[in-house]
Amino acid sequence: MSDCLFCKIAKGENPSYTLFEDDILKVMLDVFPNSPGHTLIIPKEHYLDLDDIPLDVLNHIMEILKQIKQLIEIKLNPHSVVLMQNNGEEQKIKHFHLHLIPKYDVKPNGSVEEIYNLLKEN
Repeated sequence: MSDCLFCKIAKGENPSYTLFEDDILKVMLDVFPNSPGHTLIIPKEHYLDLDDIPLDVLNHIMEILKQIKQLIEIKLNPHSVVLMQNNGEEQKIKHFHLHLIPKYDVKPNGSVEEIYNLLKEN
């Protein structure tokens, strides 16, 4: 879809704080995070919601999700990570996406760019 923000990001037309990318999906930090390290996983192909996305793509997302969750836990030390996927009216951007939202006893300080640099460190 030509006017979909996530399609534009997936095509590289809009910038993102990309943590992982392959032919199927892109993983990036949310630029308006609910908490430091709030991450989005989006398929590169446009799927509206959970009813629309094929199971093979969803399975791939789950495989990468496990890796990204571990990265967040190691680098940011949250006490938990919430997974969220909205459908219908609650879905602000009408392109399937999965949120990983770290929860903290004490939130790490830093901008999205600083958190991105921390997550990208070896």
